[in-house]
Amino acid sequence: MTHTTIRTPAVADRFYPGDREILARDIQEMAPASATPAIPQKAYAIVSPHAGYMYSGSVAAETIARVHIPETVIIMGPNHHGQGAPIALSTIPWQMPMGQVPIDTAIATALLDASPAITVDETAHRFEHSLEVQVPFLQARQRKLAIVPLVISHISYPLCQEVGAALAKVIADAGKEILIVASSDMTHYESRDAADKKDHYVLKKLADMDPATLYRAVLDYNISMCGIMPVTIALIAAMALGATKTKLVRYTDSGAVTGDTNQVVGYAGVIIA
Repeated sequence: MTHTTIRTPAVADRFYPGDREILARDIQEMAPASATPAIPQKAYAIVSPHAGYMYSGSVAAETIARVHIPETVIIMGPNHHGQGAPIALSTIPWQMPMGQVPIDTAIATALLDASPAITVDETAHRFEHSLEVQVPFLQARQRKLAIVPLVISHISYPLCQEVGAALAKVIADAGKEILIVASSDMTHYESRDAADKKDHYVLKKLADMDPATLYRAVLDYNISMCGIMPVTIALIAAMALGATKTKLVRYTDSGAVTGDTNQVVGYAGVIIA
């Protein structure tokens, strides 16, 4: 793979600070040492929200601080703009406020070989925020971070199974620790009561470790969880690698910040281990 260009931030100074020092300070404040375990646990995957840091940053920061961040992280997020391939892989370095992040090209190449459904497509990544907002939290925990970024559009459950199996095979064959980060917000723009009920229903399905039921539940009940495809794929891959349980780190909603409980977005941080 040749690096002919660099992906520049799409949402710096909007979703999170674009200044390196301010960003590092904010991340530290969102996950203070007093709330960080001395020995972060190893996990196969996590689910982390991707709204502006003022809304969901503390959930993402706390979730990521609780797990060991290896040098390679596969980040999957939903496609909010509808551009690019259904399963789009970025293979160019990402320039971020806290420094440039390389692609783990060996893992990226292995994924392309493992599933024909995965294609190189930078268009899907150009304006997408769901993966980008996770990167500073990961950088803060791993100085040698390399990423494998995948933007996932609305795809069928069998295709989720195919991609999940491909991820599991590549990770198992890699001979090193690799974390999967599935980026997702929960219910969008419903009352707190409605969002809380729907989101905890989904979180129960996730805890049941049944990806097919999880996938169907979100679609059948029109739950506006934007990252159901990445979360389903992450759960399939994690289970194939040996995951047996999930742990909810924290759940909140935008109303906790805005005071508006009539139209909230839900945020959850989950560890799959």
